[in-house]
Amino acid sequence: MNIDSLAKNWWALALRGVAAIIFGVLAFVLPSVTLAVLTLLFGGYALVEGALNIVAAVRGRGDDEPWWALLFEGLVSVAAGIVTFVLPGLTELALLYMIAAWAIVTGALEIVAAIRLRRGITGEAWLVLNGILSIVFGALTMLAPGAGALSLAWLIGAYAIGFGALLLGLSFRLRGWRGQQARPIARAA
Repeated sequence: MNIDSLAKNWWALALRGVAAIIFGVLAFVLPSVTLAVLTLLFGGYALVEGALNIVAAVRGRGDDEPWWALLFEGLVSVAAGIVTFVLPGLTELALLYMIAAWAIVTGALEIVAAIRLRRGITGEAWLVLNGILSIVFGALTMLAPGAGALSLAWLIGAYAIGFGALLLGLSFRLRGWRGQQARPIARAA
């Protein structure tokens, strides 16, 4: 996916960021929720995040740049959401490992996307930071699987808020970049 396509769809990144922040705040405000509710919240977030990635990938598919990484990230997120809803009786440990694996895969794909974007935009560090945050979150979650549901809710909440804030930063940076690209065209007309 190239920078023009990503900038054109800056709003999708902003929506992903807002969804992540809302999910994170709910995890903090309602830490005593049952694991089933936490599971449903995660499943809903993964489905929304994945669907928005798929939309962005499909819209950018005519570009010269490969769009497969964003599509794959979206499919992984949708799959994680579907598994969460189809098998709600998963144990806390299984859910923990599923969330950790999802975070690591999406983090790696975000770093790949940032490397591709660095030729077209400054500030791609937001996406690199998101990728690193995702990978660190996934690794820490795998290393400490014995944490209780309350700790899990807080860990997921902190991750989601950080992830969402970084996505919002990137989306507004892309929106600004798109506006800068449109100005020379308007002056020429």
